[in-house]
Amino acid sequence: MEETTEKKEDYGTIKIADGVIAAIAGIAAMEPEGVAGMAGSVTSNFSEMLGKKNLAKGVKVDVNQKDVAIELYLMVKFGVKIPALAHEIQNSVKNAIENMTGLKVREVNVHVQGVTFGVWEENTKDENSDSRGR
Repeated sequence: MEETTEKKEDYGTIKIADGVIAAIAGIAAMEPEGVAGMAGSVTSNFSEMLGKKNLAKGVKVDVNQKDVAIELYLMVKFGVKIPALAHEIQNSVKNAIENMTGLKVREVNVHVQGVTFGVWEENTKDENSDSRGR
């Protein structure tokens, strides 16, 4: 059973599944230019081959009653300044989670698992776009 975060409000309780928080973090982590993709486990890569898109791929979430910590595992494009990109990712993820869930973000840890040289991008492009990027 998936963990949920519970917040008591004036009109009742709001429950947010950890998977939702992980999906928000994963999408926000992909926004900055220079991120090639999220690094996942063999299981998540196999699921994607079967056509299941995993928005929480490469994301681990640790939620307690007060705040949330995020671990991101990703691939970056060759030539980017990794410290600057990591800082931009941290801000993007923190802002997205705090704005969308109201939870306080304790930390966002970025783990660069590798550098891509163009092959990764071509394998992860939308199937509907052609070679000219349309």
